[in-house]
Amino acid sequence: MREQADTGNRAASPDARVNAEGQSVRPADVRIAAMNLLARREHSLSELQTKLCRRFALPDMVASVLQELQRDNLQSDERYAESLLRQRLQRGYGPARIRQDMRERGLDEAAITAAHAAVEPDWFAVAEEAFFRKFGGSADASPAGDSSARDEEALDPVARREAQQAAFKEKARRMRFMQYRGFASEHFRHLLDE
Repeated sequence: MREQADTGNRAASPDARVNAEGQSVRPADVRIAAMNLLARREHSLSELQTKLCRRFALPDMVASVLQELQRDNLQSDERYAESLLRQRLQRGYGPARIRQDMRERGLDEAAITAAHAAVEPDWFAVAEEAFFRKFGGSADASPAGDSSARDEEALDPVARREAQQAAFKEKARRMRFMQYRGFASEHFRHLLDE
């Protein structure tokens, strides 16, 4: 009985609408759900819209609630872009990979550019940190060190060629890793040649 009365009150509300499942939904319900998502972490407008539309199946109501949240500065794509950029920098990703991640999350080019301008990352330092975190912290760990050149002179021609091939394969593997992380070759090439 009590549930019927509550449902009746919701349906009687002038702002309430019925979703695809026949449930009455008020803008306040959508706002609370959006605030719960934003309390956990920043979200882009696109992410919030997707999650809320999946839950409530009322795209026009979701859009109006999201406009209110933006107006109240509770949701900001610029703030989300900066947060995502800092997070990806800490994980050791490069500019191409970060831009791709931002686009996949529905951020426009203006928000991406503004975030990069606000944070001003040093891509060479980020690349160096990612490289040494993966492959070790010293220049001796590089595939073409001075000691390997001296060792190659002492080897017979077949062994020297095999050592050169192994060094080349290792250098190519390191290069692929850095490219996968989203760095341009100028950010890490000096690390391969040490």
